[in-house]
Amino acid sequence: MTLIEVLGLIGFGVGTALTLWFVEKQRRKTHPVPSGYQPDLELPHEEPFELYHNALSLCSMKTRLCLAELGISYKSHHIDLIETGSYENIRPRLLAVNPGGTVPVLLHHGHPIYESHEQIRYAARFAPDGKPSLIPENAGEREEMEAWIDRSSLTADPINNPDKSAGNAIPGLTLPLFCTMIEKISYWRIAEGLFFHFDKMRPMMFMLFKFRGVENLPGMSPAAKIIGRSRRELHLHLNALEEQLAKTGGPWILGEAYTLADVSWLVIFERLRQANAEEAFLASDERRQVSDYWERLKARPAYAEAIVGYSHPLIEYGRNRIAEARAGSSALRECLDGA
Repeated sequence: MTLIEVLGLIGFGVGTALTLWFVEKQRRKTHPVPSGYQPDLELPHEEPFELYHNALSLCSMKTRLCLAELGISYKSHHIDLIETGSYENIRPRLLAVNPGGTVPVLLHHGHPIYESHEQIRYAARFAPDGKPSLIPENAGEREEMEAWIDRSSLTADPINNPDKSAGNAIPGLTLPLFCTMIEKISYWRIAEGLFFHFDKMRPMMFMLFKFRGVENLPGMSPAAKIIGRSRRELHLHLNALEEQLAKTGGPWILGEAYTLADVSWLVIFERLRQANAEEAFLASDERRQVSDYWERLKARPAYAEAIVGYSHPLIEYGRNRIAEARAGSSALRECLDGA
């Protein structure tokens, strides 16, 4: 075979690969979607309520928990994120339901509801007979509930705005969990995100975490700074929650009534548990109200159904690996705990 023939074959191979990539990329196009209920869009469905969700996703946990508290049954569609095995969220199956490529997506008679804070408000309107709606009747209490939902929810650009809400502080504190869970995910699976994920920084971050490992997290300066700022801001958010619980006397954020505010905050504590960070935030005697509140949240049947019932082996692996790495490294303990 001549050099020209070899170069021709190489060119043909490269051209074919680029064509296939372009065609596949068109099938995986993403675009933003409006939040809330979409009355003009009806998707294929089999049951009145269906939920596309992920075991690790903070927002998915919130919606599952709300549905469990309300006693609303639903058809479950688990969608893997790369942390739990693969990039199913950027494949046509999920993109047909949410072109934004995110979970959770709640369907009601085929109509999608986007964004978890909108999903829980929507679902509360359909509480079955005998179940509390999780929304106070008093207008002042509803306004207060909404403020605490907002303080626990993810907003735009959470990494750079952890002061805006506890939900925004949580992604930075999830980085150690990403570092450990990604140990079990192959490089070639992560690479799919480099070709098709709408946020190229995400697969690049996972590649770095897999290559360096959680033990080297203190030496990854940008990540360590994010963790430090997120940790400081979450302490402030939890201090505010401590004051609220002391003011109302509990057992819940608004007092006697368990509401959507408590649904929203439970998943914040669950992420701390998953990231093996409970002791750093809840062990202080100065935060006794919050610590006791978390114990009450875990005792609710909905927690067992919606959170424990959807536990994932990679989450527990990551949690245990963080504990192991922290025990063996004072630098990592200082990075994660600030002590």
